[in-house]
Amino acid sequence: MSDVIRRDPRAERIARNRLHPLHQSLVGAATEQRGPTGLLRKDPRAGYFMGPNGLRRIDRSGASHPGAATRVQRGTGGGVSTEPTLPLHQVENPDNFIVCVLDMVGGRLTSHDKDVLGQAHILAKSSAQTTAVTAVVFGDHREEALDKAGVDRLIHFENSDANHYQGYCPEQKLAALQSVESQLAPGHWLFPDSIHGGADLGCRLAARIGERPANHAWQVDSENTICRGGSDRIDIKRQTPRILLLAEECAMPIDETRHEVLALDVEHLVTPDQHIQDLGAVDVDPSQIPLAEAEFILSAGNGVKDWDQFHDVASTLGATEGASRVAVDDGFMPRFRQVGATGIWVTARVYVAVGISGAIQHLQGIGQCEKVVAINTDPGCDMVKRADLTVIGKSQDILAELLRLYKERQSGVSDDSATLSDKTESDESVEDQNKEARRVA
Repeated sequence: MSDVIRRDPRAERIARNRLHPLHQSLVGAATEQRGPTGLLRKDPRAGYFMGPNGLRRIDRSGASHPGAATRVQRGTGGGVSTEPTLPLHQVENPDNFIVCVLDMVGGRLTSHDKDVLGQAHILAKSSAQTTAVTAVVFGDHREEALDKAGVDRLIHFENSDANHYQGYCPEQKLAALQSVESQLAPGHWLFPDSIHGGADLGCRLAARIGERPANHAWQVDSENTICRGGSDRIDIKRQTPRILLLAEECAMPIDETRHEVLALDVEHLVTPDQHIQDLGAVDVDPSQIPLAEAEFILSAGNGVKDWDQFHDVASTLGATEGASRVAVDDGFMPRFRQVGATGIWVTARVYVAVGISGAIQHLQGIGQCEKVVAINTDPGCDMVKRADLTVIGKSQDILAELLRLYKERQSGVSDDSATLSDKTESDESVEDQNKEARRVA
């Protein structure tokens, strides 16, 4: 596997986009140039290469152009892969700040967060002042691509003995945002209008500082804002306020520049008045979650032969079951579990397609899924081309191995929790033991 040539889709997109700042570094010399009269002239010799039989052929992929080596990379040990370096965007001594409070579901940026950062840069460019896009992150996170997402400044409220930002704690987060408001006085506050906490926290901040927010905003500039209302059937136009709750796809995410991600220290000037206690998440049966709302879906197709094993894996992993049209028509799954344009459109964070070849209707139905994992025996099927991660092999063998690894991991966690419980003091209360068990889990 070390000598397998792997394509770089991002570099290919840059090579096709003549307006991208890195286009010339990938394709080399331009095939068109402007003559002395102002007319564009094409070089008829550019874009050709000599084939093995001595005939001249047109290179439509651009692989023979200088710099094309950056568009393919080999696996580990098969050569050094190179990736074009994005230009660095710097903001020195900013006069104004646009603060984006990100959801960071699972400790990583969501597509909604990236859209919010993209909208922040649109507002920053239209401002007459030197403006820095500032991201606010609570608790621990695992995101390593904040620079490529468009973050100029980062305010990271880490967990401490006095402030703990894990779980549902809107009062502590609101106190932290009030401290940012009093010290930075940002020109705009941007929140993702989502169920992951952005909408709730944005409304709380607006009520606390006396601002009227714009909800479900999807077209925003420095002067006017258009919001969706009436179940997305009408548009409401108003003057752009300081606090914006942005809808998904409100702007294009940043993908052409790198940013500094300089840390900003903010003192805690406001003491939270805590009345809410988070007792942890409530267990929910994944089979009762509608497909349109599920975040983790295990979907079956014609390649699944052992249905008892499939149901066992879905139940063990806590995934909502889905199916292709073929599996539904054959009677293995009910009709309300069908995924696709002729079934239900899903927006899961992780979508695992087991034995699904990838008909166009099915691919349309999973177009909004963040990560797609394909398990298939055909490496050339359309689902494999769409997937972010592919496992080639029989679904029965792969699911059995997945189930074994999961149970092995869970048994290791159980052993660790048992060791911790043995070390606790005998006079520890039952409530403290429950807290420790939730922490280990």
